Amino acid sequence: MSEPQPDPLTRAPLDLDAVAAATEEVTAGVAVASTRWRGLDHAITVTSYTWVSRDPALLLVCVHEDARFLDAVEQAGAWGLSVLAQDQRAVAGWLATPGRPAVGQLSRVPHRPGPATGVPLLDGALAAFECRTTAAHPAGDHVVVVGEVVGLDHPAAGADPLVRFRRSYHALA
Repeated sequence: MSEPQPDPLTRAPLDLDAVAAATEEVTAGVAVASTRWRGLDHAITVTSYTWVSRDPALLLVCVHEDARFLDAVEQAGAWGLSVLAQDQRAVAGWLATPGRPAVGQLSRVPHRPGPATGVPLLDGALAAFECRTTAAHPAGDHVVVVGEVVGLDHPAAGADPLVRFRRSYHALA
């Protein structure tokens, strides 16, 4: 008789701290997701964003379920994604600061309203996308927000990006 094989779906629980530590070894581009709701600009630094589809042009961004930004973007229905250049480290740090005031988040950040949706887009970004939300999917302790790109600004083509690696921001060497 052969010995019973272990069920591949039954395994010891993962060490979630080890998983989180391993994800810090992945270099990620840094961007700011932004929206305008009830007359206020809302923004948050993100490293979990990517293309979903070319046709239609879709982007996604992952937002923590407890983030104030999530309520605003779900209600507004439109959002921007400004991909940061290496000289925008201070902007990334400010918009990643927990507990920052809800009012005036972008008062110290140069920005302009996007022509397609009116959402704030950051000046000096490598690229800025305006999106209309098409879906929001709960995923663990985050929500994956998918949006169709309805506007694009590519003002700083050729500049170097800001990246995140091992819990800090870096420029490419």
